[in-house]
Amino acid sequence: MSMLEVEDLEVHYSTEEGPVRAVDGVTFEIEEGENVGIVGESGCGKSTLAKALIGILPQNGRVAGGDIRFHGESLVDASEKRRREIRWDEISMIAQSAMNALDPVYTIREQIVEAITTHYPKKGRTEAQEIVDDMFDLVGLDRDRQTDYPHQFSGGMRQRAMIAMALALDPSLILADEPTTALDVIMQDQILNRISAIQDEINSSMIVITHDVAVVAETCDRVIVMYAGELVEEGPVEEIFHQPYHPYTLGLKSAFPNIRATDQDLVSIGGSPPDLVEPPSGCRFAPRCPLARPQCTREDPPEVEVNELRTKCHFTDEIDSELRPIADDADIWQESGSLVSGTGGSSADEGVADD
Repeated sequence: MSMLEVEDLEVHYSTEEGPVRAVDGVTFEIEEGENVGIVGESGCGKSTLAKALIGILPQNGRVAGGDIRFHGESLVDASEKRRREIRWDEISMIAQSAMNALDPVYTIREQIVEAITTHYPKKGRTEAQEIVDDMFDLVGLDRDRQTDYPHQFSGGMRQRAMIAMALALDPSLILADEPTTALDVIMQDQILNRISAIQDEINSSMIVITHDVAVVAETCDRVIVMYAGELVEEGPVEEIFHQPYHPYTLGLKSAFPNIRATDQDLVSIGGSPPDLVEPPSGCRFAPRCPLARPQCTREDPPEVEVNELRTKCHFTDEIDSELRPIADDADIWQESGSLVSGTGGSSADEGVADD
């Protein structure tokens, strides 16, 4: 049995325009000791998925369908009391913005101690203090700074404090939502190395949610690519970054600089993600896809398996010959829905709507 099983998960936000399908039919599993990265553009559902897993959706958000099973136990059907017991003890979260996640009127030590004593009331202040000391050592913070307030820490120090709080109870699963956002590359590398070292020590699994594919490449075993609330591709990190089969993954890969390619033009995928109040029929990426055909807007793409990847695309068998050779050409990504095979005209001629 997998540690975490997400099955056909749907998460909706209530709005005046109607329900926003922020996560739509997502299915995946995570094994013990495994690190999984979730990548995609802003608004693709990454953070919503994380909040649903840990049970902290905002008031207008709800799990509208599917299930989340942690060690075989349904978190969707669990009571709020049970979710609180699991949260932070078994599943913890490194929040995207450490300054907003930390309480500004309490010291760093008080906040970590509160997390410990809430779950383990029998632990005295002395024992809780020993855990705080150990966590500060693990994340590379000076013990003398425990009585500081969040505003007295630098951005990197606050992020380390969040990591210390998230790991204080030795959780089985860590949700790291943009753990290195707004940090310089040197600090990013230090924090990622620190997280990996701590994981090895407590033998935990981790989900890394980010738009930075370099972070995923450095820390993860497997990658999930999300677009417009859907899982469009999943597989081992080596396959995803070296030979993906979904056009969107190819676009993301080409949008990231390659230090070995001296003449590379960075790709910017034309258009915008669709409105998730009324998602388009067929493939949601079709209006922005260089390989799009009329079929893409009429029929949902099938899920196929190729080279250890789970991919949702009508034309997976044409990726190697049609799109991969020209995926680094920035111009083709600005021609939304155009044909790369030369068998048809523009996207308008072929009945594929532009954004």
